[in-house]
Amino acid sequence: MGQDGIGDVQFSNAELTQVIGYAALVVILAEGGLGTKWKEIKPALPSAAALSLVGVAVSVGVTAAGAHYIVGLEWRQALIIGAVVSSTDAAAVFSVLRKVPLPSRVTGVLEAESGFNDAPVVILVVAFSTAGPVDDWYVLIGKIALELAIGAAIGLAVGWLGAYGLRHVALPASGLYPIAVMAIAVSAYAAGAMAHGSGFLAVYLASMVLGNAKLPHWPATRGFAEGLGWIAQIGMFVLLGLLVTPHDLLDDTWPAIIIGLVLTVVARPLEVVISLLPFRMPWQEKALLSWAGLRGAVPIILATIPMVSDVEDSQRIFNIVFVLVVVYTLIQGPTLPWLARKLRLGDGSEAADLGIESAPLERLQGHLLSVAIPEGSRMHGVEVAELRLPTGAAVTLVVRDGESFVPLPATVLRRGDELLVVATDPVRDAAEKRLRAVGHGGKLAGWLGTDGEKH
Repeated sequence: MGQDGIGDVQFSNAELTQVIGYAALVVILAEGGLGTKWKEIKPALPSAAALSLVGVAVSVGVTAAGAHYIVGLEWRQALIIGAVVSSTDAAAVFSVLRKVPLPSRVTGVLEAESGFNDAPVVILVVAFSTAGPVDDWYVLIGKIALELAIGAAIGLAVGWLGAYGLRHVALPASGLYPIAVMAIAVSAYAAGAMAHGSGFLAVYLASMVLGNAKLPHWPATRGFAEGLGWIAQIGMFVLLGLLVTPHDLLDDTWPAIIIGLVLTVVARPLEVVISLLPFRMPWQEKALLSWAGLRGAVPIILATIPMVSDVEDSQRIFNIVFVLVVVYTLIQGPTLPWLARKLRLGDGSEAADLGIESAPLERLQGHLLSVAIPEGSRMHGVEVAELRLPTGAAVTLVVRDGESFVPLPATVLRRGDELLVVATDPVRDAAEKRLRAVGHGGKLAGWLGTDGEKH
């Protein structure tokens, strides 16, 4: 649609692109936070925090050095590019890994890192793009720490208050719950930004608290958030595509490829090795983390910051980042599943987690749980009676190969089955915990010590 295309739409408003890109990023982070399972990322938080702070510093330094000494960019432009491309993209990573079962520690680190590292990267890009001289490093580090602390505190507080309110206030229509959840998430960003903290970290943490609070009408809320996330990504990419002038990219293609090579082959592996030194992690997992640092639309949005700030050669910075992201996503994306299998991290040896959705039955004071048994689940071969659900919960229907039937206690469950489980309010959480325990440990889950949590 844009320049050099069929429509020849003339669009060069970098400031509007940045504003809409920030708004889209808020929605995308909110959607990501709502889908983050606390039990999966909790063990990975220290590793993810190290990658988001120490790792970002290493990545910025190494990539900027490569851009300066190899490509010949001025230090300011080199530092901006190094900071811009240091942000990883969760959507890009999991879109290619969704069919590859990985250890929960790896997925937790990748997911938490992508949610956390946007905040320090934005601060660095803004600092390097300002007209005045860059602050001393200790002042810059202090600013980053303060903004992250303020953003984290506000995000956790807004998320907790929002979850408490939604559980104790009856809204007049079920369709208002998804809107209320997204409004609370956006409010967390606004509050964090107004308090001179990291609004991006605030919205991610607030959304994560809301997503793990077992709110009413959660399936509808999750679907609404996913729809908004898709709209935000589509709109963001349309604007970014219009902002690019294809014939201007030719001169910056080789610099982008060289900088991307430094980032992918040197900076990212060094970042992973240094950041994860205090943590005991197999080399196979470190190797996958090194290759899984995919860059998506976020770096391209951040590349509009120097354009709005009138940094010298800002258009070239934008072009280099655009080419780098496109080329290396096309290279890394298709090879990630192959690498995971070669490293024996995607061989299916770990039991697949159940897909469970809950819909409240308000007048009946109960819940209807929809349980999908995936490939690799150890619930395969278990009889209904062997589930040993708590009193007040029962499997009422099984859907198999497109046909539904009421199961008997001796009915053997199979992979691919979908179960409908009815549970009363007091035992709803216990029923889900037991189902997940059997999915991980099979019929002997209780004796084997499988408690329903992923470790």
